[in-house]
Amino acid sequence: MAHPQTYMKQVQEIAAAIDGQAIEAMVRELVALRSRGGRLFLLGVGGSAANASHAVNDFRKLCGIEAYAPTDNVSELTARTNDEGWETVFAGWLKISRLTAEDAIFVFSVGGGNLEKNVSVNLLRALDAAKAVGSKILGVVGRDGGHAAKVGDNIVVIPTVDPNLVTPHTEAFQAVVWHCLVSHPDLQIQATKW
Repeated sequence: MAHPQTYMKQVQEIAAAIDGQAIEAMVRELVALRSRGGRLFLLGVGGSAANASHAVNDFRKLCGIEAYAPTDNVSELTARTNDEGWETVFAGWLKISRLTAEDAIFVFSVGGGNLEKNVSVNLLRALDAAKAVGSKILGVVGRDGGHAAKVGDNIVVIPTVDPNLVTPHTEAFQAVVWHCLVSHPDLQIQATKW
C-alpha cells in the first residue's frame, strides 16, 4: 500500500479511537472558564506552537474566551530564553500574566513532556506552575501523554498507530480536536463565515 493510503487509513483508526467523553469534559471546563471570566493560555513548541496560535484565534473569535499563546510574543519569548533559559520561558510568562485558579492552561504537545528524558521541560515547568496556583490543565498530546497526562485535568491522548508517525498524527489531531471544541454547540457563540 502506498504511503498516502496507509496514512489516511491510520487517520481513520485514530479518529475512531479518540476519547469523545474526554472532549466533552473539555467543553464543560471551557464553558465554566468562560462563565467565570477566566483566561485560557495555550502552550506549545514547534508545530504545536503554531497550532496554539491558531487555536487562540478560534477560542477568542468563535467562543468568546480570552486566550493567549506566549509564543505569539517572539520578543518576550526570545528575551526570556536568552536571559533566563528555555526551561522556564513559559512559567516566567505565566507568572507575569498573574495566572490564577480562575484561568486554565491548554497544552499542545507531541509527547506531553518528560523530565527524565529532558524533553519539553519548559512545558513541565509551566504545568507545575499552573498546578501550584490551582489552574485547570487541558491538553491534546501524543504518545503516552507524558507529564501533561499525569498532572492534567482534561487531557486527550492521540493514540499511536504508527511509532514512526507520532509527530504528524499528533499535530494534525491537535487541530481536529480544537476545531471540534470551538464548533461545539455548547461552546461556539459566533458563527463562522463559511
